[in-house]
Amino acid sequence: MDKLGIIAGSGRFPLLVTQEARRMGVEVVAFGIKGVTDPELEKLAGSVKYFKLGQISAPIAAFKEAGVSKAVMAGKVQHASLFGGVMPDMRAAKLLMRVKDKRTDTILRAVAEEFAKDGIELIPSTTYLSHLIVREGPLTKRAPDAAELSDVALGWRAAKAVAGFDIGQTVVVKDGAVIAVEGMEGTDACIRRAADIARSQGQQPALTVVKVAKPNQDLRFDVPIIGLDSLRVCADANVSALAIEAGKAMIFDHDEFVRRADEQRLAVLGLGAQGPETKQ
Repeated sequence: MDKLGIIAGSGRFPLLVTQEARRMGVEVVAFGIKGVTDPELEKLAGSVKYFKLGQISAPIAAFKEAGVSKAVMAGKVQHASLFGGVMPDMRAAKLLMRVKDKRTDTILRAVAEEFAKDGIELIPSTTYLSHLIVREGPLTKRAPDAAELSDVALGWRAAKAVAGFDIGQTVVVKDGAVIAVEGMEGTDACIRRAADIARSQGQQPALTVVKVAKPNQDLRFDVPIIGLDSLRVCADANVSALAIEAGKAMIFDHDEFVRRADEQRLAVLGLGAQGPETKQ
């Protein structure tokens, strides 16, 4: 592949994909969303064309004109934006009338089908970042202790159930009880909310966070990601253990993340497809 189209949301994800693709000699054709995409992408990609959230025809036409046959979606678009501020073009409006529900995955799969009709394949957004994918097993010097591992097991079951309904992918647990479930607010806000709840009861948090992929996670969009910002939130919330599904999630700034987690005495664990092993 000598050309890659990028549809860029917010955050560092599009920047990292662009950097790695360019490093591999791939020409990048970037599309961004005004007020959402990091302007730094313009420096990395050379130029960025912008479109409004809800437009499908414009990026498809531009990619075809540039000779792009493969593209990735990378970066966040806040789920809350689905409730306002979106002006779909005619093609998007017809798509929204056809879909069976308005869940994120349903809409994005329909968008992928629209791109495919014009010869543009949406590929997994992890394609150029495989080195950041979480591996199975302990990632830090300290592994979760027995109590933390028990909370991880509960969090795994709860998070998988919630993720199956496309609600959220993160659950926060303390002493065998689910304290908070991620909604549209995102992982960091969920962790802060859990800490506030624990402290409101006069307790020191000592929380366990579990982040998973959806049961049928489509790696073309919405890959579970954790990074240094979330690590700082974990420190503020007194999170003692963090478990992330291996093979389907990514850690940005991996080596620095692990180094800082060790400094925090945070146990970080990559979970296999069957979840954690606990002793009965």
